[in-house]
Amino acid sequence: MSQITTQLDDSGAVDPTLPPDPSRRFWVASACAVGGVAGVATAVPFVSSFAPSEKARAAGAPVEVDVSNIAPGQMITVEWRGKPVWIMHRTPEQLEHLGDNDAELADPDSQRPGYTPEYAVNEYRSRKPELFVCVGICTHLGCSPSPAFTPGPQPGLPSDWEGGFFCPCHGSYFDLAGRVFKNKPAPDNLEVPPYVFSADGTRITIGVDENNKA
Repeated sequence: MSQITTQLDDSGAVDPTLPPDPSRRFWVASACAVGGVAGVATAVPFVSSFAPSEKARAAGAPVEVDVSNIAPGQMITVEWRGKPVWIMHRTPEQLEHLGDNDAELADPDSQRPGYTPEYAVNEYRSRKPELFVCVGICTHLGCSPSPAFTPGPQPGLPSDWEGGFFCPCHGSYFDLAGRVFKNKPAPDNLEVPPYVFSADGTRITIGVDENNKA
């Protein structure tokens, strides 16, 4: 089994690789993180890890990822089923403010079906509060949002912005749990894929969980 990872911080460089599915042509914008609005993008470098063969990838082979070295405030991108999957290590400060904008969110409790597994129906949308895993594709028309982790007023974002993701294609934005704001083109929160942690908590396997067996 293999994986493809990407190290992300506020100043990282990027060398993205296009996914095999051309219908997801926009997701490379996430890896470059240069789309759309000045001042909100964060570079997302794309780094190779244990990648399945093309045939296995097309069949949806699980992807194992080492998460032990993701520093607080950083995010990596891995490829699963031809889609970008983001794994972010949220800081204590980011977790503290995660609920500040709940009243402005379309589905703050992740009750809409199809985008959040049962184990992620919580305020963090994750198995562990600090580690957030989601598919980096906007639920509107399949563009890939850009990380916009810096809080505060910025072009295209609310004045009380606490950090999250901005989709440059049609202006949807999501908080640091991938929850979409109200009255935006995206109809739903970002998808949380099936995943499990290893026994020691240092790795996750994307593509398997209690209801999805390898």
